[in-house]
Amino acid sequence: MVRIQTPFNLDTFLSKADTEKTILSSPKKQILFSQGDATEVVFYVQTGKVKVTVVSAQGKEAVVAILERGAFVGESCLVGQTVRTATATTLEDSKIICLDKAVMLRLLKEQPRFAEAFMSYLLTHSIRIQEDLVDQLFNSSEKRLARALLLLAHFGKEGKPETVIAKISQETLAEMIGTTRSRVSFFMNRFRTLGFIDYTGGSRRNGLLHVHSSLLNVVLHD
Repeated sequence: MVRIQTPFNLDTFLSKADTEKTILSSPKKQILFSQGDATEVVFYVQTGKVKVTVVSAQGKEAVVAILERGAFVGESCLVGQTVRTATATTLEDSKIICLDKAVMLRLLKEQPRFAEAFMSYLLTHSIRIQEDLVDQLFNSSEKRLARALLLLAHFGKEGKPETVIAKISQETLAEMIGTTRSRVSFFMNRFRTLGFIDYTGGSRRNGLLHVHSSLLNVVLHD
């Protein structure tokens, strides 16, 4: 008889795991850790979004990732990193599971299916980082913005895209793609005029952002 394993769910496993952990109900804009802090904890995003930023020696800030449900934050401590190289801040009300480094390492050693799922996550995350680097090096700021919006709406991921995304500031978008807020504003207005995006209620400040699949034309056009 062939035994079929049920799909492994990281969220369910971490919620029910009989191990030492802390669950945080973090409000919007709460700092989980800051650049320069000691690395002692791994965070798992159960609900919400987390923004990861870095600040250069000259004081320039850049957004290097927007992490959503199912993402780990601060996992680099598992391979010997002793100091945080970035700052992690919640973008909206979030629920975060916190695991001490020693607990995380023990789970990876004692729970093979958890270790397999975590490795799969790391490989997928690594591919995304490479794609982001290529995007930053070779694409125009307009294409980078279109790609960022499509990723936030989950186009290209498994399941149905979430065409309505929570409000995100143009300052944050500018930091994500490495350009100015004025350029983001220009392109967002252009996308709206072309029917690629729109806002609930017609207001950029108060409405939710709708991202349409037609925005792919910007990314695919040479």
